[in-house]
Amino acid sequence: MVNNEALNTIVDDVLHRQLGKAMAHLENYLYTFVQPQAQEQLQQIKSDYQLMTGYWQQGYDDPDREVVYDKLLRRMYVLATNVYIRYYLRNSAFASGVHHRVRNNGRQEWTPASLRRDMEAFVADVAMLELEPEHVRKSRQQAVYDDHQRLMTDLFDYIWTSRLWNDSVTEAFSEMLLSPTIDSNDQQMIVSAITLSALNFFGINKFRLLMDAYMKSTDERVRQRALIGWVLCLDAAAAELYTEVHQMLRQATADERCRNDLAELQMQMVYCLRAETDNRIIQSEIIPELLKNNNIRVTRKGIEEVEDDPMEDILHPEISEQRMEKLEESVRRMADMQKQGSDIYFGGFSQMKRFPFFNMVGNWFVPYYQQHPVIGGLLERVRAGKFLRRMLDNSPFCDSDKYSFAIGFEMAVSKLPENLMQMLDRGEATLAGVEAMAQEELQSAAFLRRSYLQSLYRFFRVFPQRSEFFNPFEQREQPRYFFFANPLFRETQLEERFGEIVAFMMKHKVYDAAMMTLQNYSEEHRDAQFYLMNGSVLMRTQTPANAGLTAKESYARCLDYEPDNERVWAGYARTLFGCGDYSQALEYYEKLMERHPDNRNYQLNAAVCMTNMERYDDALKILYKLNYEQPDDSNTNRVMAWTLVGARKYEQALRKYEGLVEGDEALPDDVLNAAYCHWFSRDVQGAVALFRRYSQCEGVTFDAQQEFMVRESQTISRHGISDVEVRLMTDTLM
Repeated sequence: MVNNEALNTIVDDVLHRQLGKAMAHLENYLYTFVQPQAQEQLQQIKSDYQLMTGYWQQGYDDPDREVVYDKLLRRMYVLATNVYIRYYLRNSAFASGVHHRVRNNGRQEWTPASLRRDMEAFVADVAMLELEPEHVRKSRQQAVYDDHQRLMTDLFDYIWTSRLWNDSVTEAFSEMLLSPTIDSNDQQMIVSAITLSALNFFGINKFRLLMDAYMKSTDERVRQRALIGWVLCLDAAAAELYTEVHQMLRQATADERCRNDLAELQMQMVYCLRAETDNRIIQSEIIPELLKNNNIRVTRKGIEEVEDDPMEDILHPEISEQRMEKLEESVRRMADMQKQGSDIYFGGFSQMKRFPFFNMVGNWFVPYYQQHPVIGGLLERVRAGKFLRRMLDNSPFCDSDKYSFAIGFEMAVSKLPENLMQMLDRGEATLAGVEAMAQEELQSAAFLRRSYLQSLYRFFRVFPQRSEFFNPFEQREQPRYFFFANPLFRETQLEERFGEIVAFMMKHKVYDAAMMTLQNYSEEHRDAQFYLMNGSVLMRTQTPANAGLTAKESYARCLDYEPDNERVWAGYARTLFGCGDYSQALEYYEKLMERHPDNRNYQLNAAVCMTNMERYDDALKILYKLNYEQPDDSNTNRVMAWTLVGARKYEQALRKYEGLVEGDEALPDDVLNAAYCHWFSRDVQGAVALFRRYSQCEGVTFDAQQEFMVRESQTISRHGISDVEVRLMTDTLM
């Protein structure tokens, strides 16, 4: 989005409650960029400010002084933001073009009352069409929908390029969004336009309108769009100026349905943000299998069917069955990803957004309906219309993708092989990985929310002019998309769901988001679950101590609540081990072994602690037992080999390392430790060869001097290697 440092400073001054500085900075700006109306409004604010200051200087005690100051700040915020919007509309070629096109398109009146009349007239016209004879209805219907769609496209652009709204305009649009006499598609378009506008420039009235639409509308499609809108528009800095936002959020989150929606939305956003990662998996793993195991070939001339080899059924009858199994597995894998919430269609449809249809901002957000001018006669004129109708009506595609599919299908249908066209005509064919959905599921809140979120994500990732908009999906210090971490939700009833969301984020390895959510906990909600999750997340990230606690301290605090919790024991033991406190870690592993004597992980970890404490004989008792039970377990062999080195049983250790470094599961550390074993056993040539091999391992940076004289100096000395030998080995490896 077009940026202006001076205007940013003015808005920041207001948000930091520095009214005097904001007025001075704006006055200087308006001397350079003259705007008579803005200058007049600024003078009115200054006059009221000076009046308040005068009373204060004379010693008058005004109990409303704080209220007056806040009102002046708000007036100043509206003025500064509107000046910024004007700057944006004048200095962005794209936004300027949209702004002028809409306001010079011949429409005489853009008042809310006029717009409402037109939208209600459209509903009446559609109702009247049902009374017309079929031949008359068909000829008139398309004209009615064409005219109305043009109106809604213009209205969409009019709203997102509008300034901050006053109370009367907001009230009028609020009534439109809740009115049963206005079409739901129109209401959804208005919600999306308001969202884009409020994302670019926060305005309390547009934010309140979105919240009201979510809380009061009886139309689930409108509600879910409004929910996503106000959540992404939440601005913690602006809420310090408009303190009623806190009350609005407390009121909203007091409703269990709202809390459920917010929790599900946060999970869906995590899946949404993985769209490109999931697409790479589909493109590199699933699609190649689909293409390899079907009988369709894509050529420059179109799609061709590959005839089966008749001899293959005779010579290799099992091949066909294996191919079908692999094909089914690939389709099943895509279906499983979709059921889990993955946006499996992002990659394919993101390539289908270059049609002229998507040059208009509003077309990215228009709900799918069969009478849309783009769809209109398409279902009637294109061959395989039955297939297309079924795909558009029952597929899990988001609205944006349905328009892509319809336009793309019309362009590609002529290149399909005849036998496939016949199957499509009969309604017998479908797309691999695309399962029809029941209407009940398509109308569910979860699907409507996910569908709209996907349309929104595509817009901000693919639209050529996306840089003209504030992108809520961009990584920031406080990302909008991880809204559970927004401090505005602290000390609301939504905190009841924080633990559930943190657990979900940890499961999907979104540890940074989990940590930000944990940091948002209020003190009264920091219970055993909090400290357990806090310790677990801190162990997995490089994040500094949260709430003043390290991972070790978090687990210790959790033990104060639940001293007998085995999960806490295990996490605390791992943390103690990571801190080098092997003795205390061993205490907890031994407690876990008492409870679970057959758990190999606990036994192995206890043996590692003993090895680091130089209790080699005790460690080997455990390791011999584990090795006897599973002689091929590489982890056990790895620990045993190094323990044998510590116990100076070099020959036994070398036999173990021989298997480790030559096996398929060899790790760089195996090669390094084997090199030490050879060195300690005085096989210098073997050690040199392995040190050199280690230095060539992928991802390894080997500095012999740093390794031998700093990191492992004590270990080397303990095994009788002299300082001269260390220097000789260092020189040899130079």
